[in-house]
Amino acid sequence: MRTVLVLQHAACETLGTIGDALERAPVRIAHIRVFAGDPIPTHMGEAVGLILMGGPMGVYEQDRYPFLAEEMRLIERALAAGKPILGVCLGSQLLAAALGARVWKGPQKEIGWFPVMLTEAARADALFRDVPSSFIAYHWHGDVFDCPSGAISLARSALTECQAFRYGTNAYGLLFHLEVTEPIIAEMVRAFAEELREAGLSGEEIVRHAARHLPELERVGHGVFHAWTRLIEG
Repeated sequence: MRTVLVLQHAACETLGTIGDALERAPVRIAHIRVFAGDPIPTHMGEAVGLILMGGPMGVYEQDRYPFLAEEMRLIERALAAGKPILGVCLGSQLLAAALGARVWKGPQKEIGWFPVMLTEAARADALFRDVPSSFIAYHWHGDVFDCPSGAISLARSALTECQAFRYGTNAYGLLFHLEVTEPIIAEMVRAFAEELREAGLSGEEIVRHAARHLPELERVGHGVFHAWTRLIEG
């Protein structure tokens, strides 16, 4: 069975609806639990795709988290080999940085439920062409990045100009969290409670609003991630 490498940086930031799409593909998931000390592979080997999940660290903290540099080298090798890549939140920042883009602390954190607006280019994109032009997404990030040179910007929000991009035909970065489920949101609120307090935000309110916004977000996610698995088949 084909294998997809999944790099997980925080125990609470799991695959969510991405996992549903991979199960239907079907592919075998090789979890690299970075938060537990699993070593970063030096090469893609026989793996047919690479997924990089979110996490609380910043791309520019490689002195503190040396594995980030190792991940960027793996991304570069996956890009060179033409393997499908999907980066979520921190994963999108790592992909952007590997492509030469600047990643930095944004003017304020974007945490909670906020609209995402697709660009005109998204209308012709293999993953986003059937997605509504605007929808409420789940966000949890303080860092932002420039759209990498040669990449196509696919989405933005009021606070963040580049929320999603595609490089080539099979490398995607999503800064917002399209993969979340109710348990994931609840776990993130618990795990990052101190960050919420520092930002003056209510975890209870974030969880409460999930009931309103999550059904549509999951519908969008199922379509987008199923389309990504077709890149593996291709």
